[in-house]
Amino acid sequence: MNGRYVALGSSMAAGPGIRPSADGAPFRAGRSVRNYPHLVAAALDLELVDVTYSGATTAHVLDERQNGVPPQIEALDGDERLVTVTIGGNDAGYVPLLTVAALPRFTRSLPLLGGRIRDLLDPTARDRALVLVADSLQRVGQAVRERSPRATVLFVDYLTLLPPAGSPAPPLAGVDAALGRRVADTLERLTGEAAAATGCRWVRAAEASRAHHAWSAQPWTTRPGLPLPGRPAPLHPNAAGMRAVADLVLDALR
Repeated sequence: MNGRYVALGSSMAAGPGIRPSADGAPFRAGRSVRNYPHLVAAALDLELVDVTYSGATTAHVLDERQNGVPPQIEALDGDERLVTVTIGGNDAGYVPLLTVAALPRFTRSLPLLGGRIRDLLDPTARDRALVLVADSLQRVGQAVRERSPRATVLFVDYLTLLPPAGSPAPPLAGVDAALGRRVADTLERLTGEAAAATGCRWVRAAEASRAHHAWSAQPWTTRPGLPLPGRPAPLHPNAAGMRAVADLVLDALR
């Protein structure tokens, strides 16, 4: 398989902290040469255009600049053989809610910061955000299809971060972990629905990684904590996770 491959998405595709970093990528993008787009491109001998960027939302894919970088969809020129999309979690506040849930409880009472934390951990606020994500994901699929009508377009959902219900996920409280699972499950479902509604395909990374959550014996993702140099970002894929997602994408293309 030869041709052009454009990878769109957020940090769950970029791979922040997985060494080495991609040459020429903006520092804040957090792009790794061992992320799943690079692994897929190498396996299929594709020309990779990786515009994944940590912190990206669906708006950054569609029509908003991010830290001076054009909307990701502008990387598409119609000659693509393959496009992958991993997006939506930042719209819903998924990793941010898990990040703040791991902070000491007193932080929820701090001026300014406490209000943001309480909003992220508010189930009603997360549900409102997810309602908007449903429409946004479909708009992403439609826009990619219009720009790249001959490409195979794959929505790749997020690797599982949390253990199943009833299992502890320290330092997260049970109620916060339950909210995280609800957001994750909804994102998974909405990604599949967007793929089906827009003529794209769905790579089910969440389903494949249930037994490889961050608290498992063989994790494909990392637990909450402080970002450390030379290590994958907290609550993000590790190198094994990126390899696993790449294999899922390759299987979908066979």
